[in-house]
Amino acid sequence: MPRQLGELEDTVMTRVWQWNRPVTVREVLEDLQQERSIAYTTVMTVMDNLHQKGWVRREVDGRAYRYTAVSTRAAYSAALMNEAWSQSDNPAAALVAFFGMMSAEQREALRDAIRVVAPTFPEPAGSRPDDGAAADGAPPESGR
Repeated sequence: MPRQLGELEDTVMTRVWQWNRPVTVREVLEDLQQERSIAYTTVMTVMDNLHQKGWVRREVDGRAYRYTAVSTRAAYSAALMNEAWSQSDNPAAALVAFFGMMSAEQREALRDAIRVVAPTFPEPAGSRPDDGAAADGAPPESGR
């Protein structure tokens, strides 16, 4: 799991994810300068760090690089949640606490996500009322 992004790294990656296309340092700089005073070299260093950490890939375009996200914001968020959950000494309690923090909209998004992935989860043995019964509903053979 990649470690959590720093504040400026997250700000830069947010643009890369939102734009969903190869971007240059200059484009990111000009967008960031609408909100704050920041130097070209600072943005260049952050984007180089993101490349070194594996968050973005880059291709030469003339005298500059074009940077593209390696994965999605959703995948990053999921990895952070999974990392936090896996470090708990009581994963079930951590989930209950997490669900308790959710807004109504987040709980609805969770329900939607469960509906999407539920068909792909195998049911544990013995979890269905008809486990052990034949497909036609007859009782299992006794081994005779």
